[in-house]
Amino acid sequence: MDINNAVVLVTGASSGIGAATARSASRAGAKVVLLARREDRIRQLAEELGEALPVRCDVTDAAQIASAVQAAMDRFGRIDVLVNNAGQGAGSTIGEIDPEGFRALLNLNVVAPLLMMQAVLPFMRQQGGGSIVNVSSGIIFGAQPGSGAYGSSKAALAKLSAVARTELASVGIVVSTMYPFITATEFLKSLQTGHEMASQLETSHAPQPDKPERVAEAILDLIRTGAEQADRVPEKFGGTLKD
Repeated sequence: MDINNAVVLVTGASSGIGAATARSASRAGAKVVLLARREDRIRQLAEELGEALPVRCDVTDAAQIASAVQAAMDRFGRIDVLVNNAGQGAGSTIGEIDPEGFRALLNLNVVAPLLMMQAVLPFMRQQGGGSIVNVSSGIIFGAQPGSGAYGSSKAALAKLSAVARTELASVGIVVSTMYPFITATEFLKSLQTGHEMASQLETSHAPQPDKPERVAEAILDLIRTGAEQADRVPEKFGGTLKD
């Protein structure tokens, strides 16, 4: 897909990979719709980008999603790309995972991306095509202690994404999956649990965390090429990134 003049909707756009993706898409000529709960941040980003629409949205709320998607349609008349980036991490051993917290994590990391896909699909079908990129995580390439809750949620999203790719190919909607690794974002600060455990994991696996801008460029390449997946995971941890 040609990103120039495309309407690109990004969830979790207030910081990190989401904000970097919005900036990269805007530089490539896209009209960007910024979804996040932190309205002040996306408004500031929209002012920076110019051709951008900030919409406060909790992606676990179906009514807010419907309103946000309609706002995008009212403003731009179409939605060409959805980047499902919003999510949260957690670090707990299997014996310490809080069931209620785990349910909330699954709701944000798996159910919310499904709701977003379901919200944009009717419009993409009418347009005759579109692109969806679901942001999973390279943590699922291994079995790191403490990653059970977060890793399983991102593995579920990857499977959901793979099935969606198969189901939607016939209507011209391309679904791809992005697998970032440890990235220099606010991820650690926003963890549901296990801040110390996750910090130790980051230090041991990535003394030099990846830049969100590099992940953003990989996401844009998926949009352009329609490839099934891409990762920013070093080879020694099961990915394709050369050390």
